[in-house]
Order: sequence, then structure tokens, then C-alpha cells
Amino acid sequence: MRNLWKGAISFGLVHVPVKLYAATERKDIKFNYLHEKCKTPVRYEKICPTCETEVPMNEIVRGYEYEKGKYVVLSDEDFESIPLATAKTVEIINFADLSEIDPVLFDKSYYLAPGDGGQKAYELLKKSMAETGKVAIAKVIIRSKESLAALRVYRDIIVMETMFYPDEIRNTELLPEINYNVKVSENEAKMASNLIESLAEPFSLEKYHNEYRAALSELIESRITGKEVEVAPRVETGKVVDLMEALKASIDLAKEEKERTRMKKDAKPGAKAGRKAAAGSGKGRRKAGT
Repeated sequence: MRNLWKGAISFGLVHVPVKLYAATERKDIKFNYLHEKCKTPVRYEKICPTCETEVPMNEIVRGYEYEKGKYVVLSDEDFESIPLATAKTVEIINFADLSEIDPVLFDKSYYLAPGDGGQKAYELLKKSMAETGKVAIAKVIIRSKESLAALRVYRDIIVMETMFYPDEIRNTELLPEINYNVKVSENEAKMASNLIESLAEPFSLEKYHNEYRAALSELIESRITGKEVEVAPRVETGKVVDLMEALKASIDLAKEEKERTRMKKDAKPGAKAGRKAAAGSGKGRRKAGT
């Protein structure tokens, strides 16, 4: 991977040289826009309507429109000359519990790797955050934008999550649809809680897959090879009028799904033998303890 940024983490008088790497990547299947008639890719050109010519990248600058048609133009040097400590530093402000930060605040994830000579200070910060269970709240400037950030330990590395500022989160009161007035009965609330408990299980990232992308890849491959793709019939869900009936049916389905999952695990080779061995060792321990 190529690092995107070099700087340092700063907290108190401790200075930790680091390199910044993108922690995520999009795996979406990309399409080109074509002219339907001749299948030629459609070009997107940056045209100046005044000069009536295409503008190359080296002639494009950034301008802030302070009045209609009037701009303040800023160069890369202007952005780099802003006298802020966060220009090349992840400036830690304080530490907090991760549970106190709502996920809506998170924007993008980055890996922070130790820079030249920063291995010991990096390890000290990482170990201290892991032992205290705290995350660092910091400020940093990346690509001409200052962001809030949360630093935390993830798989033996420090990860930086850039965050939105409070004024960048839209107020939920702007949604007219939430101004409703309904009553939920005690039985309905209890059934809904039971349904949630029936569907609850430990989180495991490996069990989730992008099924749409897989199906789209199969469709594209079939068009290339000329094969037909078998499309599973869509299950039509009937319109449920009674909410309690829907909750009860959902709980039953959840129980059936868990039972099917259990039976699949039992059917795997060695599953029963493993359980018998575990049961036998448990008996042995109980006898030894008596």
C-alpha cells in the first residue's frame, strides 16, 4: 500500500511519527457510460464556457464564491501556509470511551503505521490505549480539511476514524415524517423485544457477504460466456394487517432458522465426536472435583 500522508501523533509532550494509509476500499463493480448506438464510452471533459476550450488539470484552481460570480482563488501553497498545529500533526485533545461516540459521527477509516524512528512511542501509545480501553479524540488536517478524529486500537494497529463536527450532522427535526402520533401496546412491545432476542447472536464479520455484487458478477460473466443464469423466484410477502400476528410469525421463523443452523452444524463431520469428547472431559472434571 502507498501511504497518503506523513506526520505525527502528538499528545502532551509525546511525539509519534506516523504514516497514514487508507483502511478501506470500495469493491463495487464499476460501469462505463456508453453511447447506446455505437457502444463508445462517453467522455467527460472539463470545458471553460468563456474560452470555449477544454481545461487541463494544471490550469484548474480552487475558488471560493463570496458573491455571485466573484471568487477568492487559493493555491496549494495557500492551504499549506495556514498556521495550524494540525497541518501535519494528529493533535490529541483528550481521551474517552468508544461507547460514548455515536457511529453517525464516523466518516472514514485510516491505518496509522509508525514512521521512521517512531516505533517505541507508537507501541507505548497503542499499549496504553488498549490497557485503559480508551480512544483518543484528536484533530487533523487531511486534503485541505480539518476533521475531528478518533484513534483506537484495531488488530494490533492504531486506526484513525475521521469524524464529522456537530454542525455537519443534520437535525432529525428537519424530517417531517417523524412528527407522528401512535401508541404501542405493552404486548406489542414485549413481542418485538422477544423477536429481537430471537434474532440476536454474537457479531461475526465473516458471515456477511455482498450477495448483490456476487449476483451481478455472475450476470456479467454469463453475458461474456453466453451462459444462462438461473434466477431464483422472488418470494412474495403477503400484506400483514395484524401487527401481533406478524410478530408471532417472525419469532417462529427465527426459531426455525436457528434450528436449521444448529442441524447444519451437527451434520458436519466430527461435530458430534467433538461434543462427546467435550462432555466426557466435563464428566472427568466433575469426578475429580468430588
